[in-house]
Amino acid sequence: MIRIIAEIGSVHDGSFGNALKLIEAAAAAGADAVKFQTHIAEAESLESAPAPAYFSDEPRLDYFRRTAFTPEQWRKLAAYAKGNGIVFLSSPFSLEAVDLLEEIGMAAYKIPSGEVSNKPLLERVARTGKPVLLSSGMSGWDELDLAVATVRNACATTVMQCSSTYPCPPERVGLNVIREMSDRYGLPVGYSDHTMGFAAPVAAAALGATVIEKHFTFSRLMYGSDARHSMQPDEFKAMAHALRDVWTMLGNPVSKADIIPYADMKRIFEKSVVTARAIASGETVTADMLAFKKPGDGIPAREYARLIGRNARRALPANHKISEDDLN
Repeated sequence: MIRIIAEIGSVHDGSFGNALKLIEAAAAAGADAVKFQTHIAEAESLESAPAPAYFSDEPRLDYFRRTAFTPEQWRKLAAYAKGNGIVFLSSPFSLEAVDLLEEIGMAAYKIPSGEVSNKPLLERVARTGKPVLLSSGMSGWDELDLAVATVRNACATTVMQCSSTYPCPPERVGLNVIREMSDRYGLPVGYSDHTMGFAAPVAAAALGATVIEKHFTFSRLMYGSDARHSMQPDEFKAMAHALRDVWTMLGNPVSKADIIPYADMKRIFEKSVVTARAIASGETVTADMLAFKKPGDGIPAREYARLIGRNARRALPANHKISEDDLN
């Protein structure tokens, strides 16, 4: 089951060795899946396509060409992920990329935010019949409605709340959209995160997100478009632990009426009714004769009022834990 996705993207910077080690590190950090990006430069972009503001260090097409892998390398990466016990995913950015990924045997498809409006690509992915994780970072409801309608009848679909801002500030996370998506589509909802910490993923999980995706890198000092906005292995591991704790909590509802698990604690920490002073045999109990002390295995302090006005059957010393047999 895919719940935590380490988004490697192109942070490997075209190094096959780095890609292998990133898979290994992601598995060790608690990811259920790794997700790459499959770019075939000429199939997805014109030479004139601009670079995003957060990465303009080299021409876009040059970057895609330089960091691309061969089909054989993709196959080896998929096999290496499987050998490390995690699922291999890669987002396609063209029809040709879908064809390539089908050749190596994809388990599921993550549709990146920029491809939500690419209906031909969505139709091609839908024809595979494989599960789809549909990101939504730069789409309004109209675009997202069409995208969901295109894939949901053919594929098990999870819609991913996402904000395409790098890095994403807290006020743009949009946790409210998780419930809105769930109500609108009646589908599982996930969350693809671009913040710098893991408060947002943990909050998203608590609000019902069933899948969390987070950018992953060896170091934020690495070169590339995503490294500076990614999570390092030790941070990712802490996030994965927190997420699984949240899902465990959600999967184990507790009845507030069930106090049996607290029987020992109640005895240790709660208070019983005791005598505040010595009470003579036959004396009528008044409020000032009562005190409330541990342990809590006698008459509970909350029931003190029903003892007032009753008579002592025998002489009771101070600091005596009162029982029903002590009073008429």
